[in-house]
Amino acid sequence: MSHRPVLLVVAHGSRDPRHAATVAALCRRVRALRPDLRVEAGHLDFNAPSVPQALRRLDAEGVRDVVALPLLLTRAFHAKSDIPAVLRETEARLPRLRVTRADVLGPHPLLTAALERRLRQVGVDPADAGSTGIVLAAAGSSDPEAIAVIAETAREWRRTTGWCAMRPAFASASPPRTADAVRALRADGVRRVAVAPYVVAPGFLPDRIAAGAAEAGADVLAPVLGDAPELARLLLTRFRQASLRSAAPAAA
Repeated sequence: MSHRPVLLVVAHGSRDPRHAATVAALCRRVRALRPDLRVEAGHLDFNAPSVPQALRRLDAEGVRDVVALPLLLTRAFHAKSDIPAVLRETEARLPRLRVTRADVLGPHPLLTAALERRLRQVGVDPADAGSTGIVLAAAGSSDPEAIAVIAETAREWRRTTGWCAMRPAFASASPPRTADAVRALRADGVRRVAVAPYVVAPGFLPDRIAAGAAEAGADVLAPVLGDAPELARLLLTRFRQASLRSAAPAAA
């Protein structure tokens, strides 16, 4: 029996094999930063193990404390409904297992640091910020709170880094689309436009972001966040925060 908390990264899952491979790479990077921490992944759909399968296996191995961390950038439908429901249902069947739900990843300065890293990888120099506009291209949501968080992230990123212009865009559910945001920056006179996908792993919606960038003639398309070191550090930050919350009642 082990009371040392295990970190369970809860990913959405995808039919695109690149998605699961990216989640696995991110988990490996987290393990490298914290060799003493057991890090596992569970998926809501498409990929194995599912979240219930991962929790049942941990319970069978004698694990008693799990921190379930949604691999999500905003608090939208999956964070508010799907993941809590799956965790509640599974935990009810596993009475010996205590599951603490961590916060979603965003907003956080480490995410914008990861975006900057990805832009530098494709040759976008912060020294050229005065002539470069950025499209912050997220997956999209019908949840107004999630959309507002993306818009605020774009405003704060521009304020702290000095890019000449910044526009949010969405691959689904909410306008503007990536192509429309690129065209809007061009119409504003921005000379160089870079699209920064605000998504963790490749898949259908990131491909739609890439298609929109190409359609509107963006100069640069950055990679997805993937296993960026900043993202791995952020997972550990959310894990620590959740672990402290979980331990607080016992210490009181």
